[in-house]
Amino acid sequence: MRLSTVILPTRRWHEGGRDQWLRAEQLGFHAAYTYDHLSWRTFRDGPWFGAVPTLTAAAGATERIRLGTMVTSPNFRHPVTLAKELITLDDVSGGRITLGIGAGGIGFDATALGQEPWTPRERADRFGEFVALLDRLLSEDVVSYRGTFYSADEVRNIPGCVQRPRLPFAVAATGPRGLRLAARHGQAWVTTGDPKLFEEGTPEQSYEAIRGQVEKLGAACAEAGRDVAGMDKILLTGFTPDRPLESFDAFVDFAGRHFELGFDEIVIHMPIADSVFEADEAVYEKIAAEGLAQLGVSAPGN
Repeated sequence: MRLSTVILPTRRWHEGGRDQWLRAEQLGFHAAYTYDHLSWRTFRDGPWFGAVPTLTAAAGATERIRLGTMVTSPNFRHPVTLAKELITLDDVSGGRITLGIGAGGIGFDATALGQEPWTPRERADRFGEFVALLDRLLSEDVVSYRGTFYSADEVRNIPGCVQRPRLPFAVAATGPRGLRLAARHGQAWVTTGDPKLFEEGTPEQSYEAIRGQVEKLGAACAEAGRDVAGMDKILLTGFTPDRPLESFDAFVDFAGRHFELGFDEIVIHMPIADSVFEADEAVYEKIAAEGLAQLGVSAPGN
């Protein structure tokens, strides 16, 4: 069982940004992730920095903690250029990078480059091609490919990732096509729960919905000839009716119930005042320091 955090890229590096990543490592989190967006929801009109440069700086400032995106999407990315950035980031970090990757949505990223938002079907089609090509680009020295949405012409990615055969993918998915993609390409699976239950559902309904997602992941892995037990399962909190950062006891109850569903890693947001992620810093730090121990689990080494 692992406990990780998300640090949103809202602070200038030399005005508290660097300190956040150092603090996450000091607190003993397994990993620290950041969102890979051009801007995001209520933060749109405030400071927001790029994910890959932020993670590169974090890799240089830290020593042990894993780092990654939660999550990257095809909305404004191309697999060829993204692969080069990821190989470089994996090298700078000494092999500490996890790529969280999802299909994207209809937010600001979907139209920032001047295009119309993709339909759900097109997002799923693009996602499937994006992940498969990115897998090859990160695993092979030379790649050529002609697809419906993406192409690569004798692309060189030498020397490749520090992590072999490539850095791990944590695939965010809840629908059948995404889950099949996770089963084929993912070293981990990510969920935020059922978004339809966030505002009006109950914690019990959310728990049952997530249980159903875990069962569907198992079916997708079985279809792919893979043992679901060999895939890490990551729960990104903050998008269910639960309030795990409301108190230390609330987190312990939440984490205990969801670890029982088979999750290996729970991710909590570093608090941001006056935002949807506002929380008591003392509670957050106590969770980091004592949460796993309260569940009878020794925190694994980074």
